[in-house]
Amino acid sequence: MRVIVTGSDGYIGARLVPYLTARGHDVVPVDAGFYADGWLPLDGVVPPPTIRKDVRDLDDRDLRDADAIVHLGELSNDPLGQFDPALTYEVNYHGSATLARRAKRLGIPRFVYSSSCSVYGAADDDARTETSAVAPQTAYAECKILVERALGALADDRFSPTILRNATAFGPSPRMRFDIVLNNLAGLAWTTREIRMVSDGSPWRPLVHVLDICHAFACALEAPRNRVHNEAFNVGDDRQNYRVRDIAEIVGATFPGCAVTFGSLNGDRRSYQVSFEKIHARLPGFRCARDAATGAAELHAWFETLSLDRAGFEFRAFTRLKQLEHLRATGRIDERLRWREALPVAA
Repeated sequence: MRVIVTGSDGYIGARLVPYLTARGHDVVPVDAGFYADGWLPLDGVVPPPTIRKDVRDLDDRDLRDADAIVHLGELSNDPLGQFDPALTYEVNYHGSATLARRAKRLGIPRFVYSSSCSVYGAADDDARTETSAVAPQTAYAECKILVERALGALADDRFSPTILRNATAFGPSPRMRFDIVLNNLAGLAWTTREIRMVSDGSPWRPLVHVLDICHAFACALEAPRNRVHNEAFNVGDDRQNYRVRDIAEIVGATFPGCAVTFGSLNGDRRSYQVSFEKIHARLPGFRCARDAATGAAELHAWFETLSLDRAGFEFRAFTRLKQLEHLRATGRIDERLRWREALPVAA
């Protein structure tokens, strides 16, 4: 299958491209190149030749002969979305909806969209299912819902969208993110030997390893059409609904000499548990192979191999908002996240 992967040079994409290639797919990577400044060696992976284009600028020639699109290429995470909500809508909603309409017009039959469990926002103690009411708390999550609805409106006998609502990711990637919870806590534990939380850690977060996300995308692409057509799946495992304090304690126990302390309840209303029953029942072959404890141990071993220091952990390219602010401040991109210079070439 010829698969176009947008956001191929991001945290998930850098692992998904070799994962799909190893399964025999002809993968065409597409990425705007915002995070090309940062690369951490992992398992001998090297950046593949990549179409360096913003998702807003993809045209018919870029999508030719594709059998499927896996769409990751959006501005990622809640703080970045709040940084410039209007721009988040432009890229994440309008850019994604335009790409889907183009794909349908060109006769590309499969479209697998990377959504998020953050659409559930602030919820009660009941585990959220794919049919639960959504309660997005941020522009990022609101755009996910809008794109999901746009895809549903496009679905027909010729165009088959599948929506994967990923839990919060963790685990190593060459295009690392240290601005997501388990990865951030592991980086703090390694570089400072301390996890000092300002909150009491009571909010719930579902977690999923980045390679288990890759496995979900592969399963969705390879599944019979009638199993995934116009369906949404929460991606994760029921056993991996954690309170944030549990995540901190797991990481602290994995990194020798790390002290863990907690503060008082703060104003972050995002708290939700998620049911992952549907994906395990309906998506052939999908299983989560890793949990928070194994992921923390994996990160510890990787940091040791890298000799990761504080400067590496805090490097701007591994924090999405910090990197885009740097590109704007140095004039490399404009206020609409358009490059003012030649796009960085994939190594």
